Amino acid sequence: MPPAPRIALIGGGFSDDPDTLLDDWVLSLTGAARPRVCFLPTASGDAAGYVDKFEAAFAAPGRDCEPSVLSLFRRDERDLRSFVLAQDVLYVGGGNTANLLALWRLHGLDAILRDAYHRGVLLCGISAGACCWFEACVTDSFGPPAPLADGLGLLPGAFCPHYDSEPLRHHALRDAVRDGSLPAVWALDDGAAALFTDGALGEVVARREGAGLHRIAREAEGGGVREVPTWGRVLGRH
Repeated sequence: MPPAPRIALIGGGFSDDPDTLLDDWVLSLTGAARPRVCFLPTASGDAAGYVDKFEAAFAAPGRDCEPSVLSLFRRDERDLRSFVLAQDVLYVGGGNTANLLALWRLHGLDAILRDAYHRGVLLCGISAGACCWFEACVTDSFGPPAPLADGLGLLPGAFCPHYDSEPLRHHALRDAVRDGSLPAVWALDDGAAALFTDGALGEVVARREGAGLHRIAREAEGGGVREVPTWGRVLGRH
């Protein structure tokens, strides 16, 4: 039987962090000696500099994996479904969540990713690459941060990245929960990562003390907002 469906949400990684702790944690989840890791830079418009960063990080000496890149802006003749299902990790980059979802649907990649998820391929991503897996999110795809209820729905509810580092997104999230525009939300700090298995939270890790995942919901009475943090196990400690 394939592994249980899993999604890892990353608040950092190769594009932002001065260390490899969060990306090493992602690779360790596969259990493979040399995992195949495919980067999907769709949300950035397949930005060349972003792709270069990924390739430099995952092809670096000592990083035992097989990196590749899937471009939809410069799509080649490979069979999309076969290529995606052959990966151990599908790593989605940040950028514009709304554009990412629209392009994936145009190419039929949304259905392929759903199949990969249920076949045990580890899905993961940062920012837009984490938002996309939920039913809804808080995004700046159209300007100031606002709710977007158009995700793939592999994970229930809503998500917000950069919770501790972007005040406008932080406030937009709490306002949306308070007025009912969003259901209960998972909000991830930069420097933390979270693993969901079969739709349920399994583990929270961090590359620094005080980073974690927050559950934010509207209170049943009074219309206030309740926040429950789960602080990440700090990686690299023995």
